[in-house]
Amino acid sequence: MSLIEVVTKDMTPYKESYWYALRVTYNREMVVKRYCDANQIISFVPMAYKISERNGIKIKELKPVVHNLIFIKETRLLINELKLKFPLRYMMDHSTGKPIVVPETEMQHFMTVAGNYDQGIVYLDPGELGLKIGTRVRITGGPFEGVEGTLVRIKNNKRVVVEIKGVMIVATHYIHPSLLENMQS
Repeated sequence: MSLIEVVTKDMTPYKESYWYALRVTYNREMVVKRYCDANQIISFVPMAYKISERNGIKIKELKPVVHNLIFIKETRLLINELKLKFPLRYMMDHSTGKPIVVPETEMQHFMTVAGNYDQGIVYLDPGELGLKIGTRVRITGGPFEGVEGTLVRIKNNKRVVVEIKGVMIVATHYIHPSLLENMQS
């Protein structure tokens, strides 16, 4: 057995692309994102419009919601090469000690909600919400059609939350009950 086989045994295969949650130090997530975009590397940074003031003028800018966070869909080999160019670290699953790998469907649902720059979107830390209370639902219409998540009440509104376990939770704006399908039946 070669050294690579020993190192990669029981780990995500190094030559297959997966979504990884990565930390980028010194708020360089947009530098890494621009590099990824220029080199056809699939990546995602959760963004939202923020209003700032410069010289007395209010400016609405698209900014990262969580600094130092980027999701990259690539092989471990390529990400390890990126780590030589940028200050990147894998976010680790504390229970397994392995890098967090986000399933494709979960990432697609997350990007559908987080990619909508509506001000009704709410971002939460994984510990802020007891997800066990809610019902598993699918949204059947509107901009979030097809998204699967958990129905919760936040700020007196019914919202659907999508979680990337151990990384982040994003909640939609109010969803009318007629647009929800119960997945537990």
